[in-house]
Amino acid sequence: MKTVTIPAPNPKQRLFLLDRHRYVAFGGARGGGKSWAVRAKAVLLAANYPGIKIMIVRRTYPELRANHINPLKTLLGDCADYKESTKEFTFPNGSVILFRHCENASAVDKYQGTEVDVLFLDEATQLTEEEYDRIKTCVRGVNAFPKRVYLTCNPGGAGHSYVKRLFVDRAFRDNENPADYAFIRSLVTDNTALMENDPEYIRQLQALPPKLRKAWLEGDWNIFEGQFFEEFKDVPEHYGDRRFTHVIAPFEIPPEWKIVRSFDFGFAKPFSCDWWAVDFEGCAYLILQLYGCTDTPNEGVKWHPDRIFSEIRRMECEHRWLKGKCIDGVADPSIWDASRGEAIIEAADRHFVYFAKGDNKRLPGWMQCHYRLSFDETGRPMVYFFNTCRAAIRTLPLLQYAPLDPEDLNTAQEDHFADSFRYFCMSRPITPAMKPEPTAYGDDPLDLHKGRYGRFSY
Repeated sequence: MKTVTIPAPNPKQRLFLLDRHRYVAFGGARGGGKSWAVRAKAVLLAANYPGIKIMIVRRTYPELRANHINPLKTLLGDCADYKESTKEFTFPNGSVILFRHCENASAVDKYQGTEVDVLFLDEATQLTEEEYDRIKTCVRGVNAFPKRVYLTCNPGGAGHSYVKRLFVDRAFRDNENPADYAFIRSLVTDNTALMENDPEYIRQLQALPPKLRKAWLEGDWNIFEGQFFEEFKDVPEHYGDRRFTHVIAPFEIPPEWKIVRSFDFGFAKPFSCDWWAVDFEGCAYLILQLYGCTDTPNEGVKWHPDRIFSEIRRMECEHRWLKGKCIDGVADPSIWDASRGEAIIEAADRHFVYFAKGDNKRLPGWMQCHYRLSFDETGRPMVYFFNTCRAAIRTLPLLQYAPLDPEDLNTAQEDHFADSFRYFCMSRPITPAMKPEPTAYGDDPLDLHKGRYGRFSY
């Protein structure tokens, strides 16, 4: 009789091995013992349920070989046959563990005809949401074994947004059953084997820059490597008696405040129309949004320009914060382009929605966004977001730097509100927040200026 010995799991790994939800995510930080848990669960399922088919997926084949195939060869010995040509282990009871990569779109297409009972997506945040949706369709079949999808994950990567939405925020869509989803948070400190055998690893994590340390050591899903607007705080952070946040509850807008409308057009991609209230010190408040997106992120509602501007006009005639106001508008200069027929701005004019051409310089524009998001020495930024403006709050913290430009934003992402934000900021530029130097007489300028003096430039 052939025997395979699997070491005892740590408490978090044990929860993962026992979990029977349809979708289970495991991890949250580096070094949490995720790959071991995937291998152990795959072997236990294959050994105990004859004839089932299991598939383990990672972004690249070298990762599969290093993290799963070679360790399983050592663990299983001659208890299962590995065939290199098909990249699969076959067990005596007929169960199979397949290994597949998702290095490109064509690789995903090849798996559409594959049927499996259990799917493991190791390092799932390396996969886009589209890749995730397509490959999980492989989980199907007519046998009685319950179908399962298991994900391991760390904050960051192309799939950060959908994994955070489903398993951390639990913000489900109509076709998603909350009872199907479970998240088991595992940190490096939960991995007792790693802590005993490689205590230097946690010291390496502790020595990382603050942003990476929060993501990789603490498993913070609100911060990840490459985050473009790392200043943005969608939940309050407290430092002593100071409270840092950008997202606030709505309040009644004083009628004397200036209202500015910014706009980024989209058809197949979302459009973003945003209304900003500007107080007497130049601080801006995002008070309303009209964001043209379906339930699928970064997918537009495909409204004709006349419908968009008709709705904008209706809102400005009916909403108590907007009606009767002289509203300045600023928009992407591309809507003046008539090279392919009628310019989009002509539809806006028909509905009495007027814009000035926005300054579309990208790097200066992003710097203005950073200036407004930055907190000054009093703990106050120069821009706030009403918590009802959900598209802005959802998309802004997920944007990342462009792969080949360390100062620009990655335009392949859902950046439509960010562009609208940029046009607004360039229409009312400010100087960076700077702490005033004490005078030669020892006076504290903070007592004189109370924080925002000199921040706004007209």
